[in-house]
Amino acid sequence: MIGNLKPLEILLIIAVIVLLFGAKKLPEMARSLGKSARILKSEAKAMKKDGEADAAPAAPAADTTAPQQQTAPRTIQAAPGDVTSSRPVNEPNRTAQG
Repeated sequence: MIGNLKPLEILLIIAVIVLLFGAKKLPEMARSLGKSARILKSEAKAMKKDGEADAAPAAPAADTTAPQQQTAPRTIQAAPGDVTSSRPVNEPNRTAQG
């Protein structure tokens, strides 16, 4: 479908997008799209790595009564240079403090 578009039609679509969102908003939208793509890619790699670790044969345990080893919960890493998403989730609301 996209291969059937002529150059004039592509220019018309680009012009409509610029008119709708404005020239100032487009770079910001492209940056956020890039950050999202990087996060998605890193999470996909982490899931693949976790899947490979789970698929590896486990050695038989000699003592079945031994307690299970506790692992830390996984955290999502922020994209490089992304300072807005690197703060803690439980941050108090600044407007409520006065």
